[in-house]
Amino acid sequence: MTRAFIFPGQGAQTIGMGKALAEAYPAAKAVFDEVDAALGESLSALIWEGDIETLTLTENAQPALMATSLAALRALEAEGIEIGAASFVAGHSLGEYSALTAAGALSVSDAAKLLRTRGKAMQAAVPVGEGAMAALLGLDLAGARAVAEEAAQGEVCAAANDNDPSQVVISGSKGAVERALDIAKAKGAKRALLLPVSAPFHCALMAPAAEVMAGALAEVEIKAPSVPLVANVIAEAVTDPARIRALLVEQVTGSVRWRESVEYMVAQGVTEFWEIGAGKALSGMVKRIERSAVLRNVGAPDDVKAALEAV
Repeated sequence: MTRAFIFPGQGAQTIGMGKALAEAYPAAKAVFDEVDAALGESLSALIWEGDIETLTLTENAQPALMATSLAALRALEAEGIEIGAASFVAGHSLGEYSALTAAGALSVSDAAKLLRTRGKAMQAAVPVGEGAMAALLGLDLAGARAVAEEAAQGEVCAAANDNDPSQVVISGSKGAVERALDIAKAKGAKRALLLPVSAPFHCALMAPAAEVMAGALAEVEIKAPSVPLVANVIAEAVTDPARIRALLVEQVTGSVRWRESVEYMVAQGVTEFWEIGAGKALSGMVKRIERSAVLRNVGAPDDVKAALEAV
């Protein structure tokens, strides 16, 4: 079976994630220790014993989810399942950093610092209350774009995440996104709901954050990944470090083309998707994109053992 390792994005965070992995596998614990050292604080204590509101802050959630994904990968490696068992890696938004770290393009320490910077920059780009995001269920990308265009009325409103054939997330100015809810329902959306996010990610309002990330990424070594990355903004495989650096900057304001990314991997022969880290959100999306796909979640020691038996 040809497989891809996929890495979750924001929204998957839970208190306690990765703790059982860290207790069962020294290599998994070492990831959390490395992230704590890189950030100069005990993020692991927040992840395992903190409150969900603090963990959900963008600047905390992003490095925390990366740490949990890498801990799960290290547990797999401890059992003999290497990153080379995958033909591609891909991640949803911040998950792209987890994917690159998994494939050796970024160090864990650099990824943690970049994601802390990214989280702070994305939060600072738009004052709280001025931006919003909404999920449109039952509309495809073309339908969602039509809604966003009609709702904009001179403000920013754009398709931010093309998640699967029936779920597109829009992002932009609060007024425009709120107008989009009624327009979407009139255009046949089954549901249109505001998301509990702190900023309007993946739209033009994030331009200040993209500038910050261009500066931060310029200071960091990016190696060629050992497994090709299917990048969010182009939905194609890439291995060139300079191209990856540019795409990570573009990703801050650009759309997450997840549906097309999965379709690309399927077209390349991928039949099995392993979601590495917290939650099962990506697996649900993959199943709605490609019903025949075999799915596996790796977020706890039992999952690692099950994966070992399946290989």
